[in-house]
Amino acid sequence: MFTGIIEEIGKIVSLTTDKENLNITVAAKFTPELKIDQSVAHNGICLTVVAIDGNQYTVTAIKETIDKTNLSNLKVGDPINLERGMKLGDRLDGHIVQGHVDQTATCTAIKEADGSWYFTFSYDPALSNITIEKGSITVNGVSLTVVNSKKNEFSVAIIPYTYEHTTFYSFKVGSVVNLEFDVIGKYVKRITELQ
Repeated sequence: MFTGIIEEIGKIVSLTTDKENLNITVAAKFTPELKIDQSVAHNGICLTVVAIDGNQYTVTAIKETIDKTNLSNLKVGDPINLERGMKLGDRLDGHIVQGHVDQTATCTAIKEADGSWYFTFSYDPALSNITIEKGSITVNGVSLTVVNSKKNEFSVAIIPYTYEHTTFYSFKVGSVVNLEFDVIGKYVKRITELQ
């Protein structure tokens, strides 16, 4: 379980394949505090630590995860949003984030707004995911509030702190991002579908 509040921007050190799996090695300041078998969200994807070496650790993604996320777009040297699992009793500063990516989206517009930015994303309607105005959305692991919700498209407003302390600074029109839709909204949608 995560909150969508990014702890640190890590750096991709190596990407190696093992059959259909992808081993991702990340350099991060908090690595000395990690342990094997711990969950860490990488651009919003919950992955398990399988090895630790100094300030670098390795996680493994299976084909199912690779197919449904933007992991196949990663390159050595890329920045990556990181968040360790939340501790019971901590403040929930973002929203309830599971680290289970629902689908990817493409950045279709970036607009500066006199000290902040509006990023617009569109996503494939085939999975029937939805956003609602002022609802929660996770973009590459970052907990955000939806503005300008439309069918298969939404925007988020990004303040300077978020822009500088997440990978939003690296987004361009055409960037592919991971989306996790609000878990409560997903349950409500599913219940109404079954009636």
